[in-house]
Amino acid sequence: MDQRVEGQVQSEWYSPRRLRDSPTQFDFPGDRFIPNRSLMNLDQAHSLLTNRIKELPNPNFNEMYRQKLIESLTLDTEGRPFRMLVFRGSPKSSGRWIRLIDKMRNDDAEALRNSNKQYQSPRQLPVKEAKILDAPNIKNDYYVNIIDWGKNNVLAVALGGALYLWNSENKSILKLLEVQGDSDYPTSIAWSEDTRSLAVGYMHSTLQLWDTETAKCVRCLEGHKARVSTLAWNGHTLTSGSRDKSIINHDVRVRYNPTSYMRAHTEEVCGLKWSREGNLLASGGNENNIYIWEASKMNSSNFLHQFKEHRAAVKALAWCPFQFNVLASGGGTKDGCIKIWNTQKGTCIHSIDTNTQAS
Repeated sequence: MDQRVEGQVQSEWYSPRRLRDSPTQFDFPGDRFIPNRSLMNLDQAHSLLTNRIKELPNPNFNEMYRQKLIESLTLDTEGRPFRMLVFRGSPKSSGRWIRLIDKMRNDDAEALRNSNKQYQSPRQLPVKEAKILDAPNIKNDYYVNIIDWGKNNVLAVALGGALYLWNSENKSILKLLEVQGDSDYPTSIAWSEDTRSLAVGYMHSTLQLWDTETAKCVRCLEGHKARVSTLAWNGHTLTSGSRDKSIINHDVRVRYNPTSYMRAHTEEVCGLKWSREGNLLASGGNENNIYIWEASKMNSSNFLHQFKEHRAAVKALAWCPFQFNVLASGGGTKDGCIKIWNTQKGTCIHSIDTNTQAS
């Protein structure tokens, strides 16, 4: 602080007058680290700090003391001028830090090159299974979707008229439901994104929502007239595709849940998949066609694209996880191809012949 105000501006917390009889006790009206402004002449302090032209003498210090203080602050021990409070790293220390920074940059570049090599290297596929689960009475039907693995690491699978939950962490098994008779049975299963609900579609057009914690059916959704063969979630919207050739969006939060109907397919809807952003829906049908729908414009005549290049039913659909407008689709036995689509341009990017059906 400027010596001109040193005698004027004093903080109460260090003033000797505040000492009591005991040298370890102080009498403070508030926080001892906050100066007591009542003892300060703020107007005079501001004037002394901002006046750069006229020096006001302080009666508490003579000229000899003032000159000695200036020399101590501006000259080194050998009388050479220097500036206080200016950081100067020695050439040795500066060089060491420069070398350290260069090493960090080189390490980052090497790590990036190694990651690129790992990404470009072919993925190693396992040569044998990691776990075998018994699945008696599982339906051998290409058009049903009766297995789904949730984000809670629980596998839901329908075996005949019963639906089981297998926890892969503690290996526990829970029978969630079982229907009576052989005519009606689960034909589609889908976990909600928060894994709080499990949607189950049936052979006789029934669509239910189950609470897996309480093992109870909480909702029945209506609208289809034939088996519900595929399901897909998009937040609170459950989309169902049926053998009656229709696609229905259900808002599971409201009582009257159907929000939109789409009927562009001419045969059974056997594949549904929402994009990661939730703005596009891909649907595949038994007539070999794929339709791309926009979430904001969903009706039977307002699809975004129609792809007809497959030669068999399209059930397998998957959106690219890092390119929002890229879709992969797989055809049935007579087609045996996996095709990559650009849904922004409506074109086929690549086609791979697998010589087998993709499901």
